[in-house]
Amino acid sequence: MNVLIRKAEKKDSLAILNLIKELALFEKEPHSVKLKLSDIENDGFGTKPLFGCSVAEMNNKIIGMAVYYPRYSTWKGPTIHLEDLIVSENYKGKGIGTQLYLNFIKMAFNSGVKRIEWNVLDWNSPAINFYKKSGAKVLDDWRTVQMHQSEMKTYLKNMEN
Repeated sequence: MNVLIRKAEKKDSLAILNLIKELALFEKEPHSVKLKLSDIENDGFGTKPLFGCSVAEMNNKIIGMAVYYPRYSTWKGPTIHLEDLIVSENYKGKGIGTQLYLNFIKMAFNSGVKRIEWNVLDWNSPAINFYKKSGAKVLDDWRTVQMHQSEMKTYLKNMEN
């Protein structure tokens, strides 16, 4: 299988959005994606990109991607967060995810960051096993905490009173 792993370009934005929607469906959150094509174009390929992306391409079709962005650890220094590693359902099990993962790790290592990190759903056993087999530590004692815009607004309003 001849797959090209390359840095994403603005022209890939629709394929990136479609893979995000496919992942949301897999994660049982199909209605959670609020991004529009213009968001991907501006946030990933505008004058101040907020994320980086590598894509897996086969026969001129984007079939997978890795989305990442810089972070900073107060203990370790510069890190990179892997937001999502996605392979389209029809292409899973063919080593494409491994190629994207390897490409991401090489890019991060060569950039000099002290750590890479990401989240994995506790029910996604294949992904957990894949990451453990690669030597990554899956931390069971940390929990992801999120606050969406509506919760931020409510909290700020409550704090003003």
